[in-house]
Amino acid sequence: MRKLAMILCVMSVSLPAQWLKYPTAGIPRLPDGKPNLTAPAPRAADGKPDLSGIWGVPCPVVTNAFGGLNGKPNVYCATEIAIPPEFGNIGRSLKDGLPYQPWAAELVKKTRAANRPNDPMTHCLPPGIVRLTVFPLFRKMIQAPGLLVTLNEQNASYRQIFTDGRPLPADPNASWNGYSSGKWEGDTLVVETTGFRDGLWLDTGGSPLTDAARVTEKFRRVNFGTLEIEITVDDPKAYTKPWTVKVTQIFAPDTELLDYICLENEKDVQHLVVP
Repeated sequence: MRKLAMILCVMSVSLPAQWLKYPTAGIPRLPDGKPNLTAPAPRAADGKPDLSGIWGVPCPVVTNAFGGLNGKPNVYCATEIAIPPEFGNIGRSLKDGLPYQPWAAELVKKTRAANRPNDPMTHCLPPGIVRLTVFPLFRKMIQAPGLLVTLNEQNASYRQIFTDGRPLPADPNASWNGYSSGKWEGDTLVVETTGFRDGLWLDTGGSPLTDAARVTEKFRRVNFGTLEIEITVDDPKAYTKPWTVKVTQIFAPDTELLDYICLENEKDVQHLVVP
C-alpha cells in the first residue's frame, strides 16, 4: 500500500504536466494525429528492429490502488495507479506455479504469511531486472550500436545490455542487475544475464533469485506499439528446473519519464515489524 500511495502522489502531479504531454517526434500517426501503434516496427541503421522508446506494462483489467476495477482494456498500469498481477506473482501464468526448491517454497510461505516485511523494495532497494519488467512505472529504452540502455522511472535507475559481442564476466562482483550481454537472432534480441547478488526477489510474494541464477530474455518488437519479452530463469539453488514466463509491454507515446525516488518523504519502514 505504501508503494501504491506513493505512485498515486507521483501520478497526480505528472498527468497535467506539459513536459509529459510533449509529442513524440518521428513516430507513425493516423490521419487524426493519433499514434499508429499497429504500424510496422522501426528498424535501426543495421536493419535490426529498434527497441527504443518509452514502454509500460498494460493492465487489461485494472485493479487500482483502492482495490476497485475500472474495466479499461490495455491501459498503462502507470497512469491508472495500478499493479499488474505478475508483480505479485511472477509465475501466475504457469500451470503448476513456480518449481520451488523445498527451502524456497517454505521461505515464500513464511514471507507471505508475515506480509512481506523483508521485501527489498519496501526498504527502497533495487527490484532487479525481472521485477522491473513488470513494474508499473515507465521505462525508456535507448538502442545504439553495441549497446541497449534502459532508463527507469523507478529510483531513476538504469541498466546496460551490451550487444558488442563481449562475453559475460567469469568472476563478476555480484550486483542487483547482474551483467548482461545480448545478440540478435533474426529479429529477436537474446540477452543473457549472470552475476546477481544473493537474496533478490522476483515478485512481492518473495520468490527468490540467488547468485547462481542465469536469466535469459528474448525481446521482440511485434509492431510499433508492442514489445514481447520472454524471460527464462535458470536458478538451480532456488528452483528444481528452469521456467519461462512471457511479458508484454506497450509503447507510451507523447510522454516522458518522471523520476520516482522511493526514499523521498519515506516514513513507513520504521514501523515495519521484521521477524
